[in-house]
Amino acid sequence: MTIAEAQEQVDEWINTVGVRYFNELTNMTILTEEVGELARIMARKYGEQSFKESDKGHDLGDEMADVLWVLICLANQTGVDLTEALKKNFEKKNIRDATRHKTNDKLN
Repeated sequence: MTIAEAQEQVDEWINTVGVRYFNELTNMTILTEEVGELARIMARKYGEQSFKESDKGHDLGDEMADVLWVLICLANQTGVDLTEALKKNFEKKNIRDATRHKTNDKLN
């Protein structure tokens, strides 16, 4: 699935099953909540925190997909073509960071 196809499929689902988009500010809050859920699993799986009973059964990929879903919703609502935005972001990084990381003593 391409990013464009994902944007189309999310839009189709929202407008049929989901009835309508939540407003942008609500979705921004939901995105923050989903990132928090992802962070919780990351902290327990890769950090020093231990899993609580309520954390068990949470799937890292599913949590990442939840974040992506809401981000796609926000892109659709605000008219952002994520494919083009990502292409431009790569261009920016390739110019700005062409040598930055290679010359960073902390990374070598």
